[in-house]
Amino acid sequence: MQLFDLRLYQVVILIIAAVMIYQGVRGYVRGETGKTFLKLLTRIIVWGGMAAVSLFPSLSGHLARIIGIQGNVNAAILIGFLLVFSIIFKLLAAIERIERQLTELVRKEALGPIFRSQSEETTEEPTDSNRLAP
Repeated sequence: MQLFDLRLYQVVILIIAAVMIYQGVRGYVRGETGKTFLKLLTRIIVWGGMAAVSLFPSLSGHLARIIGIQGNVNAAILIGFLLVFSIIFKLLAAIERIERQLTELVRKEALGPIFRSQSEETTEEPTDSNRLAP
């Protein structure tokens, strides 16, 4: 296979796969919350596999024979399931991020008045009205 034999769908899938793998590696290296090594490995396997199958379409036939699937059409369906799986994986990651942000916001709003009242008490100068009786 030569470089100039690539079809448009192959180029599009390669670009998408590269972006998705890059985002996963970047998030893991930066230590973003919820970015575990297992999620990174899953992302690399799924998107790397899609890139490999798009670059080498005959690979799906070999994969189909290894797994026991008859015909290339069924292998294409399997690839479609992998795509759906990766989309669901991306949605779950987004939901986890939103839940974390919501939890932080609720905690901040719930504990805000407590911290404000404590800081006001420490900054007030003692007067006769707010001194404790002996």
